[in-house]
Amino acid sequence: MSQDINHTVAVGKTRRVIKNLRWYVLVLFLLGVTVNYITRNSLGILAPELKESMGITTEQYSWIVGAFQIAYTLFQPLCGWLIDVIGLKIGFMVCAGIWALMCILHAGAGSWLHLAILRFFMGASEAAATPANAKTIGEWFPKSERPIAAGWAGVGFSVGAMLAPPIIYFAHASFGWQGAFMFTGVLALLWVILWWAFYHNPEQHPNLGKDELAFIQQDNEPPAVKLPFLTALKTVSKNKRFYGIAIPAFMAEPAWAVLSFWVPLYLAKEHGMDLKQIAMFAWLPFLAADLGSVASGYLTRLYTRLFGCSRVNSVVASSVTGAFLMISLATVAITRDPYITIALISIGGFGHQIISCMLSALVVESFDKGQMATVNGMRGSAAWIASFLFSLLIGVTADKIGFNPLFIAMGFFDLIGAVFLVAFIAERRAKRA
Repeated sequence: MSQDINHTVAVGKTRRVIKNLRWYVLVLFLLGVTVNYITRNSLGILAPELKESMGITTEQYSWIVGAFQIAYTLFQPLCGWLIDVIGLKIGFMVCAGIWALMCILHAGAGSWLHLAILRFFMGASEAAATPANAKTIGEWFPKSERPIAAGWAGVGFSVGAMLAPPIIYFAHASFGWQGAFMFTGVLALLWVILWWAFYHNPEQHPNLGKDELAFIQQDNEPPAVKLPFLTALKTVSKNKRFYGIAIPAFMAEPAWAVLSFWVPLYLAKEHGMDLKQIAMFAWLPFLAADLGSVASGYLTRLYTRLFGCSRVNSVVASSVTGAFLMISLATVAITRDPYITIALISIGGFGHQIISCMLSALVVESFDKGQMATVNGMRGSAAWIASFLFSLLIGVTADKIGFNPLFIAMGFFDLIGAVFLVAFIAERRAKRA
């Protein structure tokens, strides 16, 4: 009752109601994760020069990448719980401010160890992006729209990675590698200001109309229950459905880590590309990933209409489709043409993002609002454990055996994950939503 009164007062103070405000909020969040990935991927784009100017070996570079990944792994559940407890606006804003500052401080790095330390703290704060994704979708969309919203939200994760190569290239050309880090860090700070100024919860947003608020809350979900951190982890860990999401995430993430951190180095080492050529081509897999993000949610509707799948089974079927597309990465090992290589990796980016978006949709579908950020953080931790281990594996083997065996492995990882997804999540009898 008090929420209705507060909402009425807030609406009374504003000049106008914005129709379909939930989609504008999603765009605001999408901008945040776009900046998140621009700052994150700046290291991978600049890796060839950093290795040369600082005398960094491939193994040392793997530890720099690994520092980010282990922090991202450890802090995702904590960031998710923090967002569940103190709210999406403040929790995500604080984390974004920290990652912006850490990115700016990269400009002063003088050794691989210094970079590794900065990347650790950057990874710890950027870990908020994944749980914040689930929280935004859960708070602003009814269940019927969440797969579509998850697909569009996933665009931000790949748009940033797609924009990073040209942005970093031009920032590097203008200001050097130090200036490139500072430039992307300032972009992140500008987004923090936007988030603080324009984001509010649905019940408190001055521009949200009563009809849209009722539409968002049509599922009559119970109010969020805020649990202590360890209690929240224990509760989620007892749910079998969590493992049906976490294991596929574990199998999927190595491919995304390679796209984010290793493809530029692979193109330089195996195909002799310089920074300008990398900037011209390295964004294409992320454009394909954007298309996969958007397609994923609509693919669920296609499976529902053509095969009568339930909402959950349509999401599972979309994810399995993405797993089969990942086989394209295995075929990278049998071509030496750089353009075909980019095309095959791009198909993998398309498939991966279908999987990633659908796993986020399953989190929102399977858990209540008070757990969504925590669960998605735990899912992210499972994913980034694999990412961390795979990066270390690349670091100690790539110079000896090359990248081809690693691409072959990535081509089949997701099919293994799909088995667990079907076993633990898929509904055995079709249920109309």
